[in-house]
Amino acid sequence: MSLPSAANAPPLTGGKLALGTLAVALATFMNVLDSSIANVAIPTLSGSLGVSVDEGTWVITVFAAANAVSIPLTGWLTQRLGQIRLFVGAIVLFTIASWLCGMAPNLPVLLAARVFQGLTAGPLIPMSQAILLSSWPKQKSSTALALWAMTATVGPIAGPSLGGWITDSYSWTWIFYINIPVGIFAAVATWMIYRSRETPTRKPPIDLVGLGLLVAWVGTLQVMLDKGKDLDWFHSPVIVGLTIAAAVSFTAFVIWELTEEHPIVDLRLFGQRNFLGGTIAISIAYGVFFGNLVLLPQWMQEYLGYRAVDAGLVIAPIGIFTVLLSPVIAKVLPRSDARLIATLAFIGFALVFWMRSNYIVDIDTYHLVVPTLLQGIPMAMFFVPLTAIILAGQPPQRIPAAAGLSNFVRVFCGAVGTSLGANEWYDRTVVHHARLTEQATPGNPAFTQFLDFLAKAAHLDTSASRTVFGQLVDTQAAMLGLNDVFWISAVIFIAIIPLIWITRAGKSEGGAADSAAH
Repeated sequence: MSLPSAANAPPLTGGKLALGTLAVALATFMNVLDSSIANVAIPTLSGSLGVSVDEGTWVITVFAAANAVSIPLTGWLTQRLGQIRLFVGAIVLFTIASWLCGMAPNLPVLLAARVFQGLTAGPLIPMSQAILLSSWPKQKSSTALALWAMTATVGPIAGPSLGGWITDSYSWTWIFYINIPVGIFAAVATWMIYRSRETPTRKPPIDLVGLGLLVAWVGTLQVMLDKGKDLDWFHSPVIVGLTIAAAVSFTAFVIWELTEEHPIVDLRLFGQRNFLGGTIAISIAYGVFFGNLVLLPQWMQEYLGYRAVDAGLVIAPIGIFTVLLSPVIAKVLPRSDARLIATLAFIGFALVFWMRSNYIVDIDTYHLVVPTLLQGIPMAMFFVPLTAIILAGQPPQRIPAAAGLSNFVRVFCGAVGTSLGANEWYDRTVVHHARLTEQATPGNPAFTQFLDFLAKAAHLDTSASRTVFGQLVDTQAAMLGLNDVFWISAVIFIAIIPLIWITRAGKSEGGAADSAAH
């Protein structure tokens, strides 16, 4: 007798439901935690490995890019291996990759281990959604989505504070070793509970051409974004070449996937209004959110003198309202229009980033924490409604492909958002630095008077006074540049609201969850 499909198996109950939900949630948490735990450790990690902070940031972007590449393989791997074997296998390999990251003696080895870690992480998010939804009763599917969203949002939130504490108290290597006990527990518990709910398997053909083109355009685009600043962008023939290669391989990828009988990525899903609007909206929003989540702790450490753990703790309060309100959203969603809730979330994000665009160089911790605390409110209204919109009306057999593709776009946008945010901060800092120093000439009485004041007040000679002035300008320029990034982020959140409203109207968009579960 064939094993039952997880989508058609009866819901779990009692202790099995609780333990199964915990195991799946921990696997999800482990994955999303690693997308952000290194954020506050980048300065320390870079110094330990003898590389620049810009190079250290590759630890974040290569993970996200590799993760994005592997996510579309989820549907094919599910058919070949079955949902449960794939999910447990991915947890085990992710745990091994985490150990390799901690053991890395230099940056190239660490980046290779992070690529491996990102590749193994690909199936975890879409599989966790499908398995969790199949575990809960149909009428509780919104609750299941809310639980998944809590783990998916708390991970990036807890990452910086946990990563900062580990980095300051122990070593940056432990930000990876922490996954080992979590991964072992999640793998063992998941296998014990779900092995009897394995899905049927078959051997579909693999779209090798599509996979190769996917790797080509994602890889070249990510390298172009990461190296652009160092190579002076399009003044460099290397960047021009990478851009052309990315454009050509992407165009070929789209054409091939739309005409291939068994595509590695089912781009036809974008022909559905809900999938199109919801996926683009959640992906752009996540890219902006995650890019800022990387920049904020770096700025606090480099220019405000915060320790890694303190920078992480400033970000941690974002989880308070997220955790408190997520169950409320789960109850409200079935009786509400998911588009309205998502719109309120985007407006909330815009207000938070507008508040941050008014930061000053001598800002205190209280005024840093308040926007972070308030950001938890739109975070709670972000993932659940948009996920429900994206999956609305999908038949059970297309849920893995739809969840995989939407997560691929979202995760890839997170990598792109990190690179673009860092580049925009650098560019705006350069602009403000030039404006601040254009009047710093010996012929300007105000400038010479300021240097005389520094010399007398701090007992400095002329050279030391100029050095102090330069440091002040650097700090102010970086602050003004970051304010520009925050302001642009606020505008983007308002600008993408219409994407939500191209989706179909109707209450209980959580019906998507019902379709996913049954």
